[in-house]
Order: sequence, then C-alpha cells, then structure tokens
Amino acid sequence: MAVQAVQAIRRMRGGAQSQLMLGADGNLWVVKFRNNPQGPRVLANELLATRLAAAAGLTVPASETVEVSGWLIGNSPEMWVDVVRGERTRCQEGLAFGSQFVGGLMPGQVLDYLPEDQVGELRNVAEFAGMLCIDKWTGNSNGRQAVFLRKPRERKYKSVFIDQGFCFHANEWTFPDSPMRGVYPRNTVYEGVTGWDSFEPWLTGVEEMPPETLWAIADEVPPEWYGDPAELEALIEQLLQRRGRVRELITRFRESTRAPFPNWGLRATTVVPGSFPMPAVAASKHVM
Repeated sequence: MAVQAVQAIRRMRGGAQSQLMLGADGNLWVVKFRNNPQGPRVLANELLATRLAAAAGLTVPASETVEVSGWLIGNSPEMWVDVVRGERTRCQEGLAFGSQFVGGLMPGQVLDYLPEDQVGELRNVAEFAGMLCIDKWTGNSNGRQAVFLRKPRERKYKSVFIDQGFCFHANEWTFPDSPMRGVYPRNTVYEGVTGWDSFEPWLTGVEEMPPETLWAIADEVPPEWYGDPAELEALIEQLLQRRGRVRELITRFRESTRAPFPNWGLRATTVVPGSFPMPAVAASKHVM
C-alpha cells in the first residue's frame, strides 16, 4: 500500500526536481513525480534498483510508492516542475516514487561530500565494491552517488547509496555498458579491493539472486511508470541473463586507464610478536 503524502516541505536539488514531503507514516520522503524532466521510467528504475541493492544486502534508503493528491499539489506553492526554459507545470498527482530521507526527522549529520582522508574511514567503505556490482549489473549510466550519515555520538560516517534513476540507461531501458559508467568518482573507496573476495557477499548475492526475487520486485512497480508490461518483462529477463556478466563488466573497469584497484592482488600481512624474548646467541668459536 502506498504511503500517503500529507505535507510538502521543500524542493530538492537534482535533475528530477524531486520534493521533500512528509508522509502519513511520520517519515520524510524524497519524492519523484511521473512528469519529471528525466522521464517516468526513472521512477521504475529507482524502485527496481534500490530494492535489488537492498536484496543484495547493501545500505540504501527504504523505497515506497507515495500517493500525492491533487489537492495537496494545488495548495503547495512550490510543487511545480520546470519543463522548458521559462515554463513550468504542476507536479503530477497520483503514485510517485519515494526514497526515505536519510537521517529522517532527526538527521544528526548528513553530508553529500567528505574530504579524501575521511572517505577511507567510512564504516562501510567496503560496500562501494558491492554497489559497483549492482551498478554494472543494472547498467547505471550515471556516476555512483552516495550521502554520508553520522548519528549523534558516532565518530565515523556511513555511506548510504542514493539515486538509482539512471540504471537501465534512464528512460531508455537499454544497457550501453562502458567501463567508466556507474562508478564512484574517487578511487579512495576502492583501495580496499584486493581481489574478487572483496566483492563478497554482494557479488554472489547478485549472481545467485533467485528469479522470483526479481519478479516480486517488478510486481511492485506501478504500470503508469513504464507503460507496456511486455517491456518490463523484457527488462527483467535481461537482468536475469546479465547476472553472469557482472565479473566481466567489473574486469573492464579494473583494466581501464583509471586503474581503480591499486591493491588488487595484494594481501595484508600481520606481524605477530613473539610471546617471549629470543635469547641472545653467542658467537661460535672455532678451534683451528
């Protein structure tokens, strides 16, 4: 059942021109509308890819359909969408996509940028390798985006992966694979990758994800977000076939001129001190 939107809070940044809204469930939602400039299928992409990432065990916001009434839109002055230069239209009523606002009503500290020296200290920095599996699998044609959450009294931030709208090549539902697509712009997040084991358990989670999981997620997508049901079925069939190509696509990125995995093949070694000091060894005396 969709969450009912009860209040518009403010417009959000970004090409989809989403709105921050309060739901009847008491949560804040970042809401994207069908008549956003990027096309209605980005809503389907958000729901599909976010839930696939969650099924693989990655840190993504909760995602839901959000019902937005015409009355609320008509009585909220900022609920409009820029369509062309100098022209705008009201947000479209009905079912929209909602991503739960990171941090919620008590956000603590949420950032969309961290200095280089703090990126490597993220509590879940290893998940960037896992999210790479999802982005390559779903053909994300945008750069990987994340925000960073630190709750009160926590020292380190945690990554939360957001904005899956350009998976499946946005409104096109094609897979123009390219080594540099769907990747985070800074190599720091990949420095911990030393081999295929660094992509676990997420890589196996993608490769062995049951077909029924994909079909169940697809069944949750409102038809008005994508149109022809046969095209959604074709998309899911392609995803099922692409599970076996994720390693190939990651390898292309690994072998690119960017050289994203500088520690691939290296293994950390730990020096264990001895329990007792070693006795000094006297020099041998040889009698001639």
